[in-house]
Amino acid sequence: MSSLSNQERKRLRQIGHALHPVVMLGSQGLTEGVIEEANRALNDHELIKVKVSGEDRELRAALMQELVEKTDAEIVQQIGKIVLLYKKADKQNQHLSNLIRFAHLAK
Repeated sequence: MSSLSNQERKRLRQIGHALHPVVMLGSQGLTEGVIEEANRALNDHELIKVKVSGEDRELRAALMQELVEKTDAEIVQQIGKIVLLYKKADKQNQHLSNLIRFAHLAK
C-alpha cells in the first residue's frame, strides 16, 4: 500500500470534511458485519468516515488499526472518535465515489 503525499492527504481531508460517518464501531467491536460494511463502503465511496464509540482511547485506536489492516485502507486523518479512511477503488463508480462527487471542494 502506498503512502499518501501531504498534498493528497490535504485534498482528501478537504473532501472528508463534508462527509458523515457511514460505519459505526460499537461495543461489539470489530465484527465480520462491520468489516464487510466498511469494505463495501470503501469500494463504493473510496473515502469514508468511521465513528468508533467508547471512552477507552487505546481500545479505540486498536479497533481503528485493526479495521485498517482488515480493509487494506489508509488513515487520512483521525480526530477523537472519528477516523477518515481512504482506499483507492479498482474501478471508480462515477455516481458513488466521494472523490468524484466532492471534487469541487478540493481546489
